[in-house]
Amino acid sequence: MYVIGTPIGHLGELSARAIAALRAADLIACEDTRETSRLARHLGLTAQLVAVHEHNERSGAERLIAALRDGRRVALVSDAGTPAVSDPGARVVRAVQDAGFRVVPISGPSAAVVALSASGLLDAQFRFVGFLPVKSAARRKVLESLREQDCVLVFYEAPHRIVECV
Repeated sequence: MYVIGTPIGHLGELSARAIAALRAADLIACEDTRETSRLARHLGLTAQLVAVHEHNERSGAERLIAALRDGRRVALVSDAGTPAVSDPGARVVRAVQDAGFRVVPISGPSAAVVALSASGLLDAQFRFVGFLPVKSAARRKVLESLREQDCVLVFYEAPHRIVECV
């Protein structure tokens, strides 16, 4: 199974290797078929799109493993960025590995690394935290636990919550 990072802002961000893997896939597991269908149309993909998200990762993994057992070529993508990095997919990857199949990552856009590269921050060390909890008490608890970190902290946040978060 190929794990492929998808564009986070521009459809032209995909590498030639990622495009080739997507075009070779028989089945593409994605968070939201509506989002991935835009990419599929742009690239002229003919693979079947299957929704695999946080609410159906277990059954989705079983479906992908069955497809792999049938000799089908499977790709895992997220709506934007790298699957299994603050996105669904980690359980799928683990299940596919546990079933004895190889998981091949194909590098692609990662919002955390892209943001760091353009930040101008000189500290080479950073910690990727991912998404903070939505509820303020839980959010405060996480932030408090990070108070003593001596490195750049990178967080993800939903676009509609950025102002409130900052």
